[in-house]
Amino acid sequence: MRKVAIALALMTSGSAALAAPPGASNFTLVNGTSGALAEVSIRRAGTNDWKPIGAPRSAGAKSNVQFKDPDCAFDIRAKAGDKPVTWAGVNLCDVKSVTLRQDDGAGAWVDYDQ
Repeated sequence: MRKVAIALALMTSGSAALAAPPGASNFTLVNGTSGALAEVSIRRAGTNDWKPIGAPRSAGAKSNVQFKDPDCAFDIRAKAGDKPVTWAGVNLCDVKSVTLRQDDGAGAWVDYDQ
């Protein structure tokens, strides 16, 4: 009986380890900067393949982004005024919304709503 219990425990713990990682999926992108954004694009972190995404243009605007990818880490790039801004290493796994923030003194960062 003990061998059966051990075998069952190993089977259930192994199935969790074999499950696919959650990956990134649809999210809401919020323009938390003080101005309009243009030319918003996304790429997997560490790659060069930028893809345009629908994004909030004016300050405070929100946009639903239809997205699915097995990875979690992404870079988001946009033009804020006439300056390019990159939000690096954005974690898109298990998030409902990502707010893009930018300040000349502090740089670029994101706030998450999970």
